[in-house]
Amino acid sequence: MKMSKVVKFTVLSLLSLGLVAYVAYAMLFLSGPDEDERCSAVELIVKKGDDTSLFVDEKDIEKMLKNANVYPKGMLMKDVDTEKIEETIRGNEFISKVECYKSANGKLCVNVEQRIPIIFVIPDGKDGYFVDAQGNIIPNHSNGTNLVVASGNIDEKYASKELAEFGQFLQTDEFWNNQIEQIYVMKDRKGKHVVELVPRVGDQIVYLGALDDYEKKLRKLKTFYEKAVGTVGWRKYARVNLEYENQIICTKR
Repeated sequence: MKMSKVVKFTVLSLLSLGLVAYVAYAMLFLSGPDEDERCSAVELIVKKGDDTSLFVDEKDIEKMLKNANVYPKGMLMKDVDTEKIEETIRGNEFISKVECYKSANGKLCVNVEQRIPIIFVIPDGKDGYFVDAQGNIIPNHSNGTNLVVASGNIDEKYASKELAEFGQFLQTDEFWNNQIEQIYVMKDRKGKHVVELVPRVGDQIVYLGALDDYEKKLRKLKTFYEKAVGTVGWRKYARVNLEYENQIICTKR
């Protein structure tokens, strides 16, 4: 009986000590910032995703905040408006998401995600622009990217829907991402958008037609590459037509 009491007392003591330790830890590390202290540091983190999305960096974000007079370093923490900072950064067309919060020891943390471009579009007679996976139009930027280029008779509606979907497919498929270099868009006699593809290897033109069933058409083309081209070589054909179901029409040079 006495032993049970000792064990019970020991367990309660350990639980009490654990609770005290947790409270001390929470007060030290999990407590919010002191609103009366000054912001001593700004931690800017820009998630780049991959080398195709280098539109802005930490220096650009800092400059953006300073130009808007909301850069918080040196301000009292209570005067730092995190919502205003988020709003300022989110106003940049290259930014997808922003999270800003105050941390302990006078530090402000700002996490930024950029839009990820999947295709570069050059419409006839107009300036080029990027399109991301969500179909958002992103203005041209000085930083170069290794993306598939689509040119020709392209309006923004077509770019943000059909081309955005097709571009995302190409980018996420290792074979076709390495194989396709350029997309040329035109309109057929009925006014419908049709597509030609320019491969990175060889100099033949691949006529895809409308982007309907493009995955099925490209599977057919890949089979053709693996079988026929391996036998006769890349330079045998000047044009490969995938428009029609269950057949490939090849034009010799």
